[in-house]
Amino acid sequence: MAVFQIGDKVETIDDVISGKVTKVSGGSITIETNDGFELDFEANELVKVDTGDIRVSNFEINQVKAQKELPKKRKSQGLKPKERNAPKMEVDLHIHQLTRSSKGMSNHEMLNLQLDTARRQLEFAMRKRIQKVVFIHGVGEGVLKEELYYLFRRYDNVKYYDADYQKYGLGATEIYIYQNS
Repeated sequence: MAVFQIGDKVETIDDVISGKVTKVSGGSITIETNDGFELDFEANELVKVDTGDIRVSNFEINQVKAQKELPKKRKSQGLKPKERNAPKMEVDLHIHQLTRSSKGMSNHEMLNLQLDTARRQLEFAMRKRIQKVVFIHGVGEGVLKEELYYLFRRYDNVKYYDADYQKYGLGATEIYIYQNS
């Protein structure tokens, strides 16, 4: 079993999550993901990442070559430059993404965990000046969605609307945060 130290770059074994170790206590390791989220893992769920060299597979090289050989597209009617450069953050509020097990949690406790996460991520986005955030809440009975709308209405500089249907379906809300320069 690997011994982890604060500052080690790690990846999870069973998921596509990577980040830096921020806390080690016994067998529990806290990492800060590349997106700024703090998550706890057991030591046997993580692997150190070698940061010395860059590895590129032949498959990836062939993909890039194939893309380069495609004919260039004519000027498309795209997003405005300001919108194109605006970083977009996604927050998945499905309960299985927020806790190891929801077993024994009441609906009220699960909803509060989801809303606390949404509030924390919204305030994080405001601090980091991220203009667009997509909250993925699922369809369900609409309780979480309504509670999110109630939360968003408490902020003067937030506009919210249904997220891109083709990408998220009906189960997501996108917010736009007005930046007060």
